[in-house]
Amino acid sequence: MRLPGRGPFRGPVDWLVVGLGNPGAKYAGSPHNIGFEVANRLAARWELPRAKTKFAGKLTEGRTGPGGPRVAVLLPMTYMNEAGRSVGVARGAYKLPLERVLVVHDEIDLPFGDIRARVGGGLAGHNGLKSVKAQLGSPEFARVRVGVGRPDTTDPEIVSAHVLGAFRQSKAEVAALVEDAARIAEQIVLGEREL
Repeated sequence: MRLPGRGPFRGPVDWLVVGLGNPGAKYAGSPHNIGFEVANRLAARWELPRAKTKFAGKLTEGRTGPGGPRVAVLLPMTYMNEAGRSVGVARGAYKLPLERVLVVHDEIDLPFGDIRARVGGGLAGHNGLKSVKAQLGSPEFARVRVGVGRPDTTDPEIVSAHVLGAFRQSKAEVAALVEDAARIAEQIVLGEREL
């Protein structure tokens, strides 16, 4: 899908980039928090100011570089299953069309290291995406799906332990995954990659 208006959007920012995760040290570094990791990597890459508390989340704004798109990077602090509460308010404040909201999230249905980008599609049982869809009124927002793999079972307790526990991969492998996902998200924001 080609996104409309590849030039600057006529609102306060051109893109709202949302990293999904859970707040608190207990969840830091877990597969479910890969969205936070990627969003933080983007904010650092774009040299955005320290995040402030706004829209029930941590928010920073700026440009991707000199003359680059204006971005807001949001980490909802609501816990995953309420993330839409933060995203919906932010999107409303920025008056952005849905396709200018880019949500970065973990995806257990993709193998570790596989990254896919698209607009819309199913929610695959992801509670964060369900909440975002409910608050935005549609699933037609842009997404970067970051593969974290799935255990060899559908047992909900084991799946939950998998996404909320520690990565089974090395720190170097996880860092490379975050870097790759950040690069893809940046390409979308810069108009270098079509969805």
